[in-house]
Amino acid sequence: MLHLKNLSKDFAGRPLFTGINWHLKKGERVGLVGENGAGKSTLMKIVAGLVEHSAGEMIFAKGATVGYLPQDGIVTRGRALLAEVMTALDDLQQMERELADLTRRLEEIPHVDPEHDALLDRYGHLQEEFRLRGGYAMEAEACRVLDGLGFLPADRGRDCGEFSGGWQMRIALAKLLLKKPNVLLLDEPTNHLDIEARNWLEGYLCEYPHSVILVSHDRFFMDQVCHRITEVWNSVLTDYHCSYSRYLVQREERVAALREAKRRQDEEVQKIEDFISRFRYKADKASLVQSRIKQLEKIERIVLPPERKKIRFRFPDPPASGRIAMELAGVVKAYGANVVLNGVDLTVEKGERIALVGHNGAGKSTLMGIMAGKPFDEGERTVGHNVTLDYFAQDQAQVLDSDKSVHDELLADAPFAMVPQLRDILGAFLFSGDDIHKKVAVLSGGERNRLALAKMLLRPSNLLLMDEPTNHLDLFSKDVLLDALKTFPGTVVFVSHDRYFIDGLATRVVEVEGGQLASYHGDYEYYLAKKASADAQASPVSGPRSPVPASASPVTDSKEERLRQREEEKSRQRDEKRRQKRLEELEVAIAAEEERLAELEARMADSAFFQDLEAARQGGEEHAALTARIAALYEEWETVGAEG
Repeated sequence: MLHLKNLSKDFAGRPLFTGINWHLKKGERVGLVGENGAGKSTLMKIVAGLVEHSAGEMIFAKGATVGYLPQDGIVTRGRALLAEVMTALDDLQQMERELADLTRRLEEIPHVDPEHDALLDRYGHLQEEFRLRGGYAMEAEACRVLDGLGFLPADRGRDCGEFSGGWQMRIALAKLLLKKPNVLLLDEPTNHLDIEARNWLEGYLCEYPHSVILVSHDRFFMDQVCHRITEVWNSVLTDYHCSYSRYLVQREERVAALREAKRRQDEEVQKIEDFISRFRYKADKASLVQSRIKQLEKIERIVLPPERKKIRFRFPDPPASGRIAMELAGVVKAYGANVVLNGVDLTVEKGERIALVGHNGAGKSTLMGIMAGKPFDEGERTVGHNVTLDYFAQDQAQVLDSDKSVHDELLADAPFAMVPQLRDILGAFLFSGDDIHKKVAVLSGGERNRLALAKMLLRPSNLLLMDEPTNHLDLFSKDVLLDALKTFPGTVVFVSHDRYFIDGLATRVVEVEGGQLASYHGDYEYYLAKKASADAQASPVSGPRSPVPASASPVTDSKEERLRQREEEKSRQRDEKRRQKRLEELEVAIAAEEERLAELEARMADSAFFQDLEAARQGGEEHAALTARIAALYEEWETVGAEG
């Protein structure tokens, strides 16, 4: 589907990619990973044709189409939502118009007219093509995509200009999915999606008939969608034919093996250099010295990926609070006729880590704002004894001082004991090097949000209210934040659409739906199991309902399902161990055969070798056999490697 051949790209005077050779097969779903600034987005823009490469070739399969969704910056207005997304199907709409025109002309032209048969033939071919390409269901498909991405049926007639930035990106995504390009490029597609929309998009991409390349900071999403991970590092691409979680393990194993190989190589290089230094000026050793110099020049030095500094951030110890951190009783909040919260009760106890979940517009941010002290219409809000709260809103970045530098803005709120850690904290939130001296005024929206979050983590509050704290954070920064919150001794109430983050932090899940709250005292997996059970019981069944035996309770089913999944995971791990063992055996065999081939070629390089014709004939046969064996071993190695 796509072949990058010796592709290079220089950016700002430095090489971003050098001599890349990379293939994308039909139907593959590839996740691009790498440090910020490694070139993931640039590579996608090169494939999309938005950025020119410096050298090399980019070869697509004949007739292949490419579609690209950037991280932000797309705004549409002046057309109703459904009409806007239907523009992605312009070719089908054109065919529909032509069919209508042909129908009109066929009604007008007599049957005996010679043109009638030609029009009828054109109509038949066009109608069949229209049917095969889904023309008769194109509006239904557009509505299905809009529904999946969280738009309501009532939204279809609204002008696109009425939708905010996050919804604008959903409109762009809907249009791109409807076009169904052969190579679908998605740069952070989940940034503006709630959990329900992410779940839908996962299913859609898993069934997508063409190839997908995506960049995402949602680990769960990557695990579900991608079966191949491509790491962008040091100007090259490295493939791992596995899920993202498995990639993390394989990468550590690979880096450990590289580190050991580099240690051995460094020892060998040191020995050669010592020999050269020792005998450089001895005439009787001149030939040996020259041989060692040539040997040294031929060594391809092993380069290790940089080890990212392990940052562990701990919150300052907050003051102790009472057992009840906050209590809401009969709270009502409405925006005009729209009642978002209708008499809700919520008790937050000390030490809880509560995740608020629900679809976009359900009222999560409204509830969070009320807890933080924003006005409401009815009910009571009671803050517990000795509770000091800190609130991170989605627009928290607006309160930053634009005239200060990043470091000074953080320093202004830092307790004295935290000052030595400021650079580490900034590094965890992707501010490194000269970035810390940037003025807040020139920061992007994502950078401002990250700085606002870093400021919040400095203050010793015992109740943290956090609305989408993981937005604009990469996977590494999310892990830093997650580790810090896990060890935080205070209370946390948060909204997040990152399921891995919720699952790793939440001790209780509160669902906001239909103006009411439903509490699930457990982690996110427990919440999903209970929801699935409730949905199954609520779904209508035909015929009389037979009694449900006690053994078939939702909890038991959930446990059985988890046991089944664990058994499948163990089986997969056993298969993976066997695969890795075979790979190692093949690598050893390849190395041995290549060493034999190198020795044979060294002998054949001697002019005296061919003086003995019989020996030369045998040498040629052995060379051919070794070459064939090595090729077969490499083929098996690639096949086994692709099974991961």
